[in-house]
Amino acid sequence: MIIDINVGSEECKDTGGRDIQTFLDEWIAVKVREKEKREREPQEARPARYVRLRPRGYPLRDISRTTPLSITDERLFEIYAKEQWLGATVAKGDILFDQRLIPDYAFEVVKVLPRGEVTITEDTRIYVEKPEPERKPVAKVTFSDIIGHEDVKRKCRIIMKYLLDPKRFGEWAPKNVLFYGPPGTGKTMTAKALANETQAKLFLIRATDLIGEYVGDGSKRIHELYLAAKEASPSVVFIDELDAIGLDRSYQSIRGDVSEVVNALLTELEGIHENIGVVTIAATNNPTLLDRALRSRFEEEIPFQLPTEKERYEILRHYAAKLPIPVEADLREFAKRTPNFSGRDLKDKLLKVALHRAILEDSPAIKKEHLEYALRRIPAMPEPKELYV
Repeated sequence: MIIDINVGSEECKDTGGRDIQTFLDEWIAVKVREKEKREREPQEARPARYVRLRPRGYPLRDISRTTPLSITDERLFEIYAKEQWLGATVAKGDILFDQRLIPDYAFEVVKVLPRGEVTITEDTRIYVEKPEPERKPVAKVTFSDIIGHEDVKRKCRIIMKYLLDPKRFGEWAPKNVLFYGPPGTGKTMTAKALANETQAKLFLIRATDLIGEYVGDGSKRIHELYLAAKEASPSVVFIDELDAIGLDRSYQSIRGDVSEVVNALLTELEGIHENIGVVTIAATNNPTLLDRALRSRFEEEIPFQLPTEKERYEILRHYAAKLPIPVEADLREFAKRTPNFSGRDLKDKLLKVALHRAILEDSPAIKKEHLEYALRRIPAMPEPKELYV
């Protein structure tokens, strides 16, 4: 903001200060020490040969503005930067704000040559550091933690090979995969294991989170999601509960915002934008509800089945070893008595409830009666319907 200063006011001279023009178009007297005045008077800045910038983001957090910085041509960005910052005087530590394409997006000046205050000229070289992708820690899940699902693991190996060496596959890359099956069978867990095994960035999102509040928000979120995934590649975009938005078109017509999200998602899955090193995995409990156009974009559909009796026993053993107190009961017996239970059911509805019961009773171990108590509280599990085909 430019402040107009009038030093000729008689009132100002009497008070030993200055008159400043405010936004109210009135003159007010403000005292300014001569020492402060001298400190604020900049020395003549030299022309800058080189300016290095570091993206800092927005000064205020706004969930509607999540645009990640993606510079595809450094030379073009340099021309763009000079268009708005030509003549600006900067020094190391200063902040420059974009006022055009990404309004209020901040860049920090991290290096200038020559040192000190410099002026950006037509001959200045401007370089922007590429931000390191933020890799949030994912729960340390590996394929060894997944009991059963041998066919799923086998099919995931080709995805692992692609994430480790994307250029090897070219146009034959496994880009879009659909996981389907009853809830609690390990679809999300498998995606986490896949990301951990390949050191890939995992973008874990619920389908309903893609629906925006205003028209255009949904498609914007989709495109920003894939832009961020491309910048962080190799990466896995995992969209859970896809059927919440990807229903048949007759249902989508009821909600225009949902249709907008699906159309944007179709564009990304179609591969119009080349997302090398990015794999999309979507999960649904019932693929038959999905829109035909959306379902056809997935090259492979991988089924997740409920565990067998042997697998239920292995799951119980696996989680029992992680409990804070030991289990003094025959887990094989409870594996036989829990048909149609998913791995999540065994962990959360059986073992966790039994653990809480044992702790309430100050028991040093989880005993058979605690597991019996937990089993009685679980409603009978119905036979899975033949919808997962």
